[in-house]
Amino acid sequence: MGGFGFIAWIIIGIVAGWLAEKIMKRDHGLLTNLVVGVIGALLGGFLANNVFGFDASGSWIWGIIIATVGAVILLFLLDLIKKRG
Repeated sequence: MGGFGFIAWIIIGIVAGWLAEKIMKRDHGLLTNLVVGVIGALLGGFLANNVFGFDASGSWIWGIIIATVGAVILLFLLDLIKKRG
């Protein structure tokens, strides 16, 4: 997802974080959604490129989908860690 600029990463991060928040039935603020979305975009982009061989650079809709999937995975993993601790 390297084809996006800095502002695009922020927009995709906020949207993906918000979508992941709704999917996982959470209630976070805008900043948390941004952080979760951007980290989710990195995680989702890594998985899409390295595991599935899919490159979504330059496509907003695929960027949001991949970032949202990554953000949901991130929130799921954080839940697992919280439950163990």
